[in-house]
Order: sequence, then structure tokens, then C-alpha cells
Amino acid sequence: MSDLIEKLKYPLGKFVLQPFSEELKEEMLNEIRILPSLLENAVSNLDEIQLDTAYREGGWNVKQVVHHLADSHMNAYCRFKLAVTENNPTIKPYSEKLWAELSDVQLPINISITLLFALHLRWHEFMHCLTKEQWENCTVFHPEKNMKMNLWLLLGIYSWHGKHHVAHITSLRERMSWN
Repeated sequence: MSDLIEKLKYPLGKFVLQPFSEELKEEMLNEIRILPSLLENAVSNLDEIQLDTAYREGGWNVKQVVHHLADSHMNAYCRFKLAVTENNPTIKPYSEKLWAELSDVQLPINISITLLFALHLRWHEFMHCLTKEQWENCTVFHPEKNMKMNLWLLLGIYSWHGKHHVAHITSLRERMSWN
């Protein structure tokens, strides 16, 4: 993969899990909490043509990215609650690509942004009370990856995931000189 394509796909770089620390936990929880505001700012004043512009060749358009974040983080919220309330439940994977092509992605993006504000408020409230033992020992099994994933890993993935997609939009804005 060329360096340019890699930078367009992963504007923040690929996810790397870091060891548990209270400071990092608080940082990632805050990233979850503020994501809806960051996303709202990233899409502020974009018109329909801009919303229908892909962040890279072969990638999703801005509208699809916004709706994908809502889809993904709704699943994440459920995965967290399952991990805490069940013993290593098997989670249900879904086809992100196919979901991004369904008719609801044609809805105005404010629908998904509003959903994300409410969802992230609940998700953050749920997570901020978890113990270190829960972060490390509550798990889900991901059948497509064939791996057990603890809440610490999931927090890292989803805090990165939100920033990753906001960076797709903000880097597109910069490249296109959209003020």
C-alpha cells in the first residue's frame, strides 16, 4: 500500500493497545465522552455535495462515516454491557460495508449525531464506574477474529475508532480547503 493511501486510510495511524493505567483510562473515557461534539464540529457547515464526498478513493462518503459511527458505537455499547453481565459472551459481528449501503444512511446526519450524543452520555456513565478488575477480566468473544477481548481492549479500540473517523472528515476538509 502506498504511503498516501495508508495516510488516507489511517490518518492517525493504526490502533495500538497500551497497558492499563488510570491516566490512560481517564483519557480514553474522555475521548468517548467528547466524540459527538468533535464529530459535530467536523461536519459543521458542510453542504450535501460535501457530505456525499468520499474521504478517499474507494472509501465512504462523509455521510456514511457519520452514520457508521452511530452503528458501530451502538454495537460497542451493547458489547460492553454484555461483557459485564455475562460470562465471555460471543458477540454478533456485522457487515459494516453492507450497513453503510442501507437506506438509512440517506437520512440527515443530525439523526446519527443526536443519537451519538445520547448514546455516548449513557456509555460514558456506564464505563466510568467500572473497576480495574472489570476492565481486565470482563470479556467478549469475537468469532470473526477468533479472540477473547477484554473491556480494556474494547475501550482502546473504540476511543481510537471515533478519533480515526473524525480525522477522516477533518483531513478531507483540509485537503479540499472546506472552511
